[in-house]
Amino acid sequence: MTLHLPIAASLGDPAGVGPELLAAAWAKRRETGLSPFFVVGSRAVIEAAGKARGIAVPVSVIGAPHEALAVFDDALPLLDLGDAAYTPGNPTEPGAQLALRALEIATGLVRGGAAGALMTAPVAKVRLAKIGFAYPGQTEFVAQACGVMAKNAVMMLAGPSLRVVPVTVHVPLSEVPGMLTCELIRNRAAIAAHALVRDFGIAHPRLAVTGLNPHAGEDGRMGHEDADTIAPAVEALRAAGIDARGPLPADTMFHAEARLTYDVAICMYHDQALIPMKALDFDEGVNVTLGLPMVRTSPDHGTAFDIAGKGVARANATIAALRMAAEIASRRALAA
Repeated sequence: MTLHLPIAASLGDPAGVGPELLAAAWAKRRETGLSPFFVVGSRAVIEAAGKARGIAVPVSVIGAPHEALAVFDDALPLLDLGDAAYTPGNPTEPGAQLALRALEIATGLVRGGAAGALMTAPVAKVRLAKIGFAYPGQTEFVAQACGVMAKNAVMMLAGPSLRVVPVTVHVPLSEVPGMLTCELIRNRAAIAAHALVRDFGIAHPRLAVTGLNPHAGEDGRMGHEDADTIAPAVEALRAAGIDARGPLPADTMFHAEARLTYDVAICMYHDQALIPMKALDFDEGVNVTLGLPMVRTSPDHGTAFDIAGKGVARANATIAALRMAAEIASRRALAA
């Protein structure tokens, strides 16, 4: 697929692995078949990150996104927000401010139609909160920038082996049963089904919906949520024409043979979704936000301050996130 607009990649926290992985992704652009992208961030940080990693990354400062297309083969295009300190493993307030500004500008460029998709490098949420960032994460920020309610911005983790959607995300496990409603499950699953058709080219997506309790409640012996909340949500999805099954025992859903029977697993809580995802596709997992009018992906890992600047972080997930962003944007463009 050909993407006629470059992808905007926000820098992420300059003390994390984001800058070096963006540099490494560009260095592998030919062997991995990456579509053109540009970084919104700091030339000084990207150059220092590339040097620390031991790779030659020529940087070409651009004034507008479209200029990235002409220079991408020979240099990493960068929209420069000014000099900044490269402090791998040592996050700072100025670094958090740079990360936030890069996110804001990159999001605005995609929303305005100047870039084809958004790929966000990892940020430190605690650091952002200290400078006034009022969102749980980048997903919620991008959703609001798009005018989409947070409940309608659905996180899907996608890799070569598995796709998962957690119905509840960053909440204590003790709060999950009280948060689950038939409407919430139905809404997130329906958004996922629609996205599989539009963004992943799956004409008739198959959804496998997990239970909450062991053995999906075992007819009420181990909890009532499966029968009282999850089963009605699955019935409502099927009534709406969506191929959904469940609630299914989560412990038997993720072996190789079971994964052949569905296109996405709708899971009730964070670890129920992310443990199998990271066990199977740790190095190639992509966080893609469903339900938005624009395309947004991110590598499925954090800032990894402990290994930043040491040259050991793998760029697979960043490359996968850039590729998925381009593929989804291309499908949407063809369908428009």
